[in-house]
Order: sequence, then structure tokens, then C-alpha cells
Amino acid sequence: MANLTWNTRVPEAGARLPAPRGRRTGVRSVRARREGWWGLGLIAPFLLLFAAFTAYPLVYALELSFSNWHGAGALRWVGWSNYSYLLGDPGFWSSLGNTGLMWLLIVPAQTLGGVAVASLLTRSRLRFKKALRTVVVLPYVTPLAAMAQAFLLIFDDQFGLLNRILGALGGPQIGWLTTTAWAKPAIALFILWKTSGYALIIMLAAVQGIPPEVYEASALDGAGPLRTFFSVTLPLVRRAVGFFLVISTLGVSQMFLEPFMMTKGGPYNSSTTSGLYLYQHISASDLGTGAANSFLLVVLVLLLSLVAVRVLRSRED
Repeated sequence: MANLTWNTRVPEAGARLPAPRGRRTGVRSVRARREGWWGLGLIAPFLLLFAAFTAYPLVYALELSFSNWHGAGALRWVGWSNYSYLLGDPGFWSSLGNTGLMWLLIVPAQTLGGVAVASLLTRSRLRFKKALRTVVVLPYVTPLAAMAQAFLLIFDDQFGLLNRILGALGGPQIGWLTTTAWAKPAIALFILWKTSGYALIIMLAAVQGIPPEVYEASALDGAGPLRTFFSVTLPLVRRAVGFFLVISTLGVSQMFLEPFMMTKGGPYNSSTTSGLYLYQHISASDLGTGAANSFLLVVLVLLLSLVAVRVLRSRED
């Protein structure tokens, strides 16, 4: 009789027998489905709110940009007419030019000034650092309406503080908010004073992350304060600078309250920004043109943001 060879392993005493493969897979699939439903239930409120207050208004605004609607009645489809009207309107390009000039007056000074002040406020030998940080950030948390009224008094042609100082020094009386040459610089000064605290918060977080050994090595190499600032500090906070440039570009492109409260876009539309130009269409119930204007601004700001991020991206990326 032939010998039979068995390949079956006998389990040792006390060993735990493995569960059947099909049963274990079924338990895992049930558990995975249960966890998936729990996760979906947890994020369902956010998804509903996002769909109701973000996705649906965005789709509706896109449809509105191709329609002629004044707040009542049915939408009348007009295709690309709203976009072609805006691209051929001198007021649209004038508002973009005003916004671009405001960007040049605000963002570079705010960015470099934020990094410079943050570098000063992180020095170990500086006294009263906490008090100085509070003073610099305080305008950012001050209500905008109150500060706008204060600056209206400061920039007043006849009784303003600036013209009184200029008169005491023998200088000319300037129409800060009533002349086309000075309206945008006056608003830019107000915005710089009001919002530079936000730039300082971002730059402080970035500068404090620079290792002290880097500055010690720079001092050993004989670099002065300016050389250290431009060759060490600025390159090492490039990511924070890029982030702030994107955020500030978005803010300037949507600027509305500051020129509205101080000049109403005047004189002669010299301070009408893109946000204020958009408001003019909405206040006139020309909602289709206003929606088209919004999407043109979105595309423009997106392109500018991509260019800024591309330029400031570090080589290691």
C-alpha cells in the first residue's frame, strides 16, 4: 500500500485559529461602510451650507452674467453682450487703472514695511516690544467707519490737520479729497494706516521663524542692516510675502468701503475702484452686467495671483 504524505499543519496547543477569509472580509467591509456613513454625516452640514451659500450662488451668478435682469421678471438671455459691453466701456478700464494705481501705492509699501517693522520688533534688545506691537496692530481692529470719519476731518480742505500743518510751514493748501491728483494718494494713506497691522501679523510670524544662527552668520560676514534685510530676511520670508501679495491683491480688487466713504468715487471718477464700479451697476439694478463684471475681476485677480506665486516661488519647490 502506497504511503500518503499529508501537508496539513497541526496547530499547536493554545494557538488561535484564524477566522474564515470570507467572514473577515465581510466584517471589514461592514465596518468600512459604517465609518464612511459616519464621516459623511459629520461633513453633511458643511456640504449643505456650501451648496446653499457658495455653489448655488456662484452658478446662479454665472447664469446671470449671460442674462439681462434688473431684479424682477424673467431672465433674458443675451449671451456675451454683458462682457463685450464691459470690455468696450471706458469706465471699466478706468476703474481697473485706478485699482492698479492703488495697488502700487499700497501693497509694495505695506509688504516691505511689514517685513521691516517685524524685523525691528523681533530684536532681543528692543524694549516695550509688546506695547509697540499693540500700538501697530490697534488701527487694524478699529472700526472702519469711525476711522474714515476721523480721516475726513484730517484731509479737510479748510480745517483739516494736514493743511494746518502745511500752512504753518508755509506750504500750499491741498485739496486732498477734492482733486483728481490727490484723491487716490489720500485714500491710499488711509488704507496703509488702517490695514498695515494685518501685514505686520503675517510678517511677524514669518520673521520669528528665522533661526538666530542665520543672523549671527550674517554679522560675522560683515553684513550691515540693509544688506541683512535684503539678502537674508526677505528671501527667508518669501512664502509669507507671496501669501500676503495674493491676499492683498484680492483685497485691493474688492476695495469698496474706503473710497465710498471718503470720496464716493470722485472727483470725476478718479477714485472709482473696481469694487465701486461694480457697486454702481448693482445699485442701478443692472445685475447681469454686475455679475459679468464680477467674473472678469475673478479671472484677472486669479491670473495676477498665479503670476505673483510663480515669481516668488523658491527654487527648492
